[in-house]
Amino acid sequence: MPAEMRFAKAREASRDFRAALLFVGAAVLIVLGGCSHRNTGAQVPAQTPVPTAPGRPLPGSQPPNAPAPSAAPPAAERQPAIPGEYVEEGVASWYGIPFNGHRTSNGEVYDMHEMTAAHRTLPFGSLVRVTNLSNGLQTEVRINDRGPFVADRIIDLSLSAARAIGMVGPGTAQVRLEAVAGPNPAEGYFGVQVGAFLVQENAEKFRAQLSTKYAAVSIVTYDSPNGLYYRVRVGRVLTQSGAQQLAGELRENDGLTTFVVRLDN
Repeated sequence: MPAEMRFAKAREASRDFRAALLFVGAAVLIVLGGCSHRNTGAQVPAQTPVPTAPGRPLPGSQPPNAPAPSAAPPAAERQPAIPGEYVEEGVASWYGIPFNGHRTSNGEVYDMHEMTAAHRTLPFGSLVRVTNLSNGLQTEVRINDRGPFVADRIIDLSLSAARAIGMVGPGTAQVRLEAVAGPNPAEGYFGVQVGAFLVQENAEKFRAQLSTKYAAVSIVTYDSPNGLYYRVRVGRVLTQSGAQQLAGELRENDGLTTFVVRLDN
């Protein structure tokens, strides 16, 4: 074999050997790099079920795609300040899952993740500051429902509002209510709720019975998780104090459990 041919073949063999070494080195670097890479993605914590309010058997848990709790409207979006001062103290409770998605008394669909509440006499749309007297925590809620119809309770908060003042676990708390915006709570008509029935016929019979002794006996429906309730109410008076007097007469003369309520259109 001529010398130049032997030299060319040797040069090719050397080039192939260097290429093989480069390939092996690159592969080693890739493997080492893959082994040393750390996953920096945050782990998603397991979802915690929504607690249930004491006295309410609330099965189930929070939906996985539930929206974040919404804050109260900023000051610039609030309604004009209420004439006069409205302050009330008493026991607050909260309501959640079984009621979520049902109609509230003002016709809205209840969303337990909104900052809303039920009150028996404050006008719909009232913005109320709620202070937990045991820990000083405060939040603001918009009234869009009627209740609570449980003795010695003055307001029923949404789940998010209850969380904001640290009362989800206990279920109830002693609170102070201060109306900060909305319609005048003294204006309107008031009545006395004396019963609620799942059977319309029973509500009609009760209304007929009461109509023989009292004026303006009416029935108002309510969309409950247990079905449609027929709430029986007595009276149509211009002041809350007048309704309180009527409630006293109904308790004393007829032995009824009574709740003074605002009569909404």
